[in-house]
Amino acid sequence: MLKQRVITAIILFVLLLAAVFSLPALGWALLVALMIWQGAVEWARLSSMAGRVATFYCAATLLLMLGILWFDAGAAAERVLAHHLFWYFVAVILWVLVVPAWMIASWKPKNPWVMGLVGWAVLLPTGLAMIDLRNVSPWLLLGAMSVVWVADIAAYFAGKCFGKNKLAPAISPGKTWEGVFGALLVVSIYVLAVGWGSGLFKAYPVFPGIIIASWWWVGLAVIGDLFESAVKRQAGVKDSGALLPGHGGLLDRIDALTSTLPFAAIALVFEQMSR
Repeated sequence: MLKQRVITAIILFVLLLAAVFSLPALGWALLVALMIWQGAVEWARLSSMAGRVATFYCAATLLLMLGILWFDAGAAAERVLAHHLFWYFVAVILWVLVVPAWMIASWKPKNPWVMGLVGWAVLLPTGLAMIDLRNVSPWLLLGAMSVVWVADIAAYFAGKCFGKNKLAPAISPGKTWEGVFGALLVVSIYVLAVGWGSGLFKAYPVFPGIIIASWWWVGLAVIGDLFESAVKRQAGVKDSGALLPGHGGLLDRIDALTSTLPFAAIALVFEQMSR
């Protein structure tokens, strides 16, 4: 299983690099819209949607994402920023308030349309963030994503080697506090190495604040991971889908990105609005 996971991960990484650095802006936006559609397909399954209801939800999600892109293409820059800011605030409310309360209360909504609305709050800001960050710089998007990947890999191996104390046994029995601490340690080293190696620390007075921010980033990634696990447990499935051999579905690979990328994007929007 580990070998298959590694092979799939390498192939996905190569394809992602090719897309991020070679596709034109429109091509990248359409690819992201396709990813959001696939995420909606898997979310519909987790939400117990079936038949025409699931088809309608997935089509509506794709049309909504394409509609957002169409609006952005014809709107002034200020309106685009304000529009995206709305979606990012939706994500902030979801991940800072709704999801923690959801998991603490072990809420299990039965209405698939409630879950559908939550799915839009998860998927659409993530898609916009992937577009906005990449439009500024492919390296900015890759950097934001790489911190999540490093945290995920570190948590996996630290948990395997040292894990004894369960993080949230009722939601995801395989996750441990040792895995979280391993992720915090390795991400700190990674951020320091990238910061010094790239000259970022020389150009901007961001140290040690960037280390604290990276810990917060890991916390958000853990929340995103746990939330998808909670939704899958409610649906009675192990994976969100079977699209990626060894990994499951697309949501299984981007769960931690859904809870982190919108926060990077909202910081970017504020920086642009302050100019």
